[in-house]
Amino acid sequence: MNVRRRHISGIAVTAAAALGLGTLSACSSDSAAAGNTDKFDVVASFYPMAFLAEQIGGEHVNVSSLTQPGQEPHDLELSTKQRAQLEETDAALFLKGLQPAVDEAIGQSGVKTKIDAATLTSLEEHGTEADGHAAEEGHTGEEHAGEEHAGEEHAGEGHTEDEHAGEGHTEEEHGHDHSHEAGGKDPHIWLDPVKYAEVAEGVGKAFEKADPDHAADYRKNTEALVGKLGELNTKFETGLKDTKTKVFITTHSAFGYLAERYGLTEESISGLSPESEPSAARVKELEKMAKADGVSTIFYETLVSDKTAKTVAKDANLKTDVLDPLEGITDTSRGDDYFQVMEANLKALRTALGAT
Repeated sequence: MNVRRRHISGIAVTAAAALGLGTLSACSSDSAAAGNTDKFDVVASFYPMAFLAEQIGGEHVNVSSLTQPGQEPHDLELSTKQRAQLEETDAALFLKGLQPAVDEAIGQSGVKTKIDAATLTSLEEHGTEADGHAAEEGHTGEEHAGEEHAGEEHAGEGHTEDEHAGEGHTEEEHGHDHSHEAGGKDPHIWLDPVKYAEVAEGVGKAFEKADPDHAADYRKNTEALVGKLGELNTKFETGLKDTKTKVFITTHSAFGYLAERYGLTEESISGLSPESEPSAARVKELEKMAKADGVSTIFYETLVSDKTAKTVAKDANLKTDVLDPLEGITDTSRGDDYFQVMEANLKALRTALGAT
């Protein structure tokens, strides 16, 4: 990893969901069926975790999400009903560091199988600027190989039983703050298909252990998902190999892992928190950088206001477009699932970067 500069730095779910849980239609059509069903019940923290559970669990799982479609996940607060539901589920799948309220609730719950995706791959620090230019110097090949090995080790360890909660879910460690917003580890691992595949392998092993009657199917589904993620990685490698510029600007610094993977540089207006406001100095700096590096587009996302992006773009005479961090799927998403939206992201990047 290469970072050129130091980093600059919900509403409670409504009663629309009867038990405070949004259920994914591919696994269950009843939002109340989040626990105590005849299937392996999984409560996921937000869309990327829920998608993994769906794809790996297939017909054997009932998946519900704590984050409603269209809801910005970072500042999610859980209702009493959602906390109670965690006591009834068979497994909880989450990404520690992204949603502090979820981390705390799962850590304090009695759910037997707790799967923390952050333990299944390696996390790094990112901020307003992250890049993968080191790949051109032979850096990332060994580094990413090491990451994959670390992911395998974590997956083998499992981190899914009650002892995991005892080891890593203390109130002191949670601290009730957004550690990633203060220059900590970047949790946006799902936007790198390779890291997401590492997490998928770990989740598959956890499902096999928790529900051994269906282990063979979980293993088969995991292999299929990892294969599709490998194909997606190849599409990104090929599609972003030859571009006029390697720099792209976003409102939210969610694409650091993607940038590193494919030899790009992400410059973000606001940093890791989608809610934070940029300084006037940062905006001016971005305007100069855009001109120097041939940047044509400022990207914004679907779940957060585009006001800042459009203001900066207007001042710098740039275009705007959507680059979706895939924190949730809505009617405005450019696709119905992870793979469709990621391919839409690739198309948008190719256009903005002047791919040949």
